[in-house]
Amino acid sequence: MKKTLYLSLIAALLAGGTLTSCSDFLDAENKSAGGSAADNIQKDPDILLTTVYKSLYDYAYLPELYSQGTDLYIMTRGREAGAFNEYSMTPITGSIESFYGNLYRTVNMSNGVVQFAGETASQSYEARFLRDYAYYMLTQHFGAVPFTFEYINSAERNYPRIALDEIYPKLIEDLTDLYNNSTLANTDHTGRVNKQAVAALLAKICLAAGWDLQTSYTDVVKGKYAKANDLSYFTEAAAWAEKAINGVTLTMSFEDKWSPFNEGNAEEIFSVQYSRANYPGDVTSGGHSMQNNFGGYYGDCTASGIKNVSSSDAQSLKSMYLYEPGDKRYEATYMTTMYNATAKEDGKTANWGTEGYYAYYNVDKAKLANFPIAHRYFPYYVTEEEAEAELSAHQSQYAKGNNITEVTAVILTSPFVTKYAFNADGSVKNKTTQSLADYNVQTSNGVAVKKFDDAESEQYTGSNDYRDIVLFHVSDMYLIAAEAYYMAGNTAAALTKINAVRQRAGLTALQSFDGYNPEYTTTRGFTFEPIDVILDERARELYAEGHRWMDLRRTKQLVRYNLEFNQYVTSVDQMMDVQKTNYKLYRPIPASEIEVNLGMTDDDQNPGY
Repeated sequence: MKKTLYLSLIAALLAGGTLTSCSDFLDAENKSAGGSAADNIQKDPDILLTTVYKSLYDYAYLPELYSQGTDLYIMTRGREAGAFNEYSMTPITGSIESFYGNLYRTVNMSNGVVQFAGETASQSYEARFLRDYAYYMLTQHFGAVPFTFEYINSAERNYPRIALDEIYPKLIEDLTDLYNNSTLANTDHTGRVNKQAVAALLAKICLAAGWDLQTSYTDVVKGKYAKANDLSYFTEAAAWAEKAINGVTLTMSFEDKWSPFNEGNAEEIFSVQYSRANYPGDVTSGGHSMQNNFGGYYGDCTASGIKNVSSSDAQSLKSMYLYEPGDKRYEATYMTTMYNATAKEDGKTANWGTEGYYAYYNVDKAKLANFPIAHRYFPYYVTEEEAEAELSAHQSQYAKGNNITEVTAVILTSPFVTKYAFNADGSVKNKTTQSLADYNVQTSNGVAVKKFDDAESEQYTGSNDYRDIVLFHVSDMYLIAAEAYYMAGNTAAALTKINAVRQRAGLTALQSFDGYNPEYTTTRGFTFEPIDVILDERARELYAEGHRWMDLRRTKQLVRYNLEFNQYVTSVDQMMDVQKTNYKLYRPIPASEIEVNLGMTDDDQNPGY
């Protein structure tokens, strides 16, 4: 049932000659609005709508843009920091150009659906949401952008940037109409647009509008801001977030919420659909790679039995100390125990999926109690005595035997990690310490995120993750509501929402925003504010989901957090232009856009670039 959208999409794409590719469809002289169509454009709204859904694949998961240049992630094993972590991106950075163009392809194809089907057709209701989501992403990353609800099928190239105080009201009006007057289903867990998703997008757009239009910086470096007298957007954001929550309480465990066997659950609001079973091409590389990011490197998966991970966007120092003792989200977010595997003559693991890393998902939990362990990662709050007691109690699981991977265990602390090596029988051979900095350039460095693991992954290094990519879910809406309530002045309601999230995580309720004292270290000049409580709760609840850069930009903490927590930003100058007069608070408008769009000049470039 969950994959009906995916199947209809594949059927449409395979229909004989009825649909040109996305690139052909939008091979444009006019790049600012997604481009003009090829002469043989397919005007069937149903087929075109499936192509709009498919366009989400191009930007549902972009860790460079969504996660890097923040407080939560680092590169390990000697990988370069990269332009996004160092804020050295330019108007010709390829991934930014692609991101910008892909979002406008969604916009123009969506507008095409509306034109061919009519404003009130069922296909148009879905297309309008997808278009407005693309505009939301454009505004969060680029600020003021060219804006139109008209389908572009001409050589017209004059599309000026439209101010946010014009764009936000238009998006809110359109989405409000969808919520109140469309025939969209109230909820849907199969990847189709629904009213709950409309409410969620409205909550996010209203919240962004509140920050962008009803607050203003008083000190960029310190993240200080002033509120306007009118805070109506925040009030609206809270109301829409409540509608998006839709009465769903957080009773499902965090582990179950992200289980690969529980996709489309009650907390999911809208997701981008994938299906290995129904993919028509090479399944070893037809999915995405979310499970292959957010961790260290654990060896060649075709030999080790442990999933391939890229050493990109691994756990930062702040992330190591972000979770309180007892927070159930830690074990549910990270794979803290990686199982070992035996080898075949050809060098591959004997039973991929039921040995090694994926045994965690595919083997009965009672049997796992006797499975050999390759790597065990203890969080900072586990003492050496506690770790050693566990290692001793499970000695047989740490025996090397004929397993592939050399067995290790480590307590992840700073400035030194504690490392354990083992004898052949699984007893502890020795205990050593190593600087965290040195540890982070070695193999098998640290935990990997497991939230996006595909239990059916095959033994390949390609894009082999077919988990749906969740764009909106209920606990995110709890925290959107908390932020909106706080900004609107309703502190009690904000705390109620935060505490609902914390209660599911097994934590005590916060009585106030005062006295927040997390375990991670800060410099003497860093003073905690209520917005930090909200941002830290979002970091725990939404880790690696791709919200962080937008969260920091929206809340005006981007420069402050990068200076405090991003090890690749050593000076505020990195986040300013060469004249040291403007901050890089948005992405650069692509140079190609300014070149071809007669409605824009070099003066339209975002400050900082």
